[in-house]
Amino acid sequence: MTLEMTGEATLRVENLQTHFDTKAGTVRAVDGVSFEVRQGQILGLVGESGSGKSVTGFSIMGLVDPPGRIAGGRVLFQGRDIAKMGEEELRQLRGNRIAMIFQDPMMTLNPVLKVETQMIEAVQAHGNVDRRTAWTRARDALGQVGIPSPEERLNSYPHQFSGGMRQRVAIAIALLNKPDLIVADEPTTALDVTIQGQILYEVQKLARETRTALIWITHDLSVVASLADEICVMYAGRIVERGSVDQVLDAPAHPYTAGLIGSVPSRNVKGTKLVQIPGVMPSMLNLPSGCAFRLRCSHADATCEASAPPASGGARQVRCFHPLTEVA
Repeated sequence: MTLEMTGEATLRVENLQTHFDTKAGTVRAVDGVSFEVRQGQILGLVGESGSGKSVTGFSIMGLVDPPGRIAGGRVLFQGRDIAKMGEEELRQLRGNRIAMIFQDPMMTLNPVLKVETQMIEAVQAHGNVDRRTAWTRARDALGQVGIPSPEERLNSYPHQFSGGMRQRVAIAIALLNKPDLIVADEPTTALDVTIQGQILYEVQKLARETRTALIWITHDLSVVASLADEICVMYAGRIVERGSVDQVLDAPAHPYTAGLIGSVPSRNVKGTKLVQIPGVMPSMLNLPSGCAFRLRCSHADATCEASAPPASGGARQVRCFHPLTEVA
């Protein structure tokens, strides 16, 4: 389902560079990433583990701790540069206008506090709301993500929930204040297919009705195909392909994107072997010269070794000297 995007960009990321200074050298985990997300738009950020997509999400939230640092670029939320905000400004922003759903729900939940306490505090921390109203909002949020008997479960501690249930609570907390932007870092990985479908439906509904912008970080292309409006494919800290869901999945331009799509079981004929991308993601401390993907690419030649390919195209972009599909 494609949502209607209007108005100015809720988030604009411009040439973002996030580095980690280690004894072995500097890791350029995010290396010149640029994209924007508008009101009501869902952007899928996809790639293998180690591609830099989660660090991109943490950078947007201002959650990169030493030895990590934002070395360059801008992260503009409604025109304000998050990278230049003080800690107090960021605290007022997080959980209110910007929310993040972590892959591990225990990064959100306090194990020694009841869910009720945590959710009510999340509401009251960002507004003059009485306890009864906050409790009602918390109950409704739990019901929204499919937790049965939400009134009773509000009185439970996190350890009394299963892993999947804890993740649903974390998602409910992110939805509490109806933020303008949600960064979701593989939040449905631990959920069964039925609940995953329910959550995807709810976030689509949220984007449509409240105009919330959403960045969905995942390695699961099947989720992105049914959820997102636009896709950014990341490899070795860079976006190598960007475009609408239909453009990228139906006619991938970068060989890496084609490899990801070809490795999805549902796209293969029964009884045939999965298409596998050869090799592994290179170390971010020791990237090959030129195109970072060239050692795994059957289309690579001397041009790919000599220099890194620039991004070409407009709204539909690809970073490759030998794209499989022409982009404009």
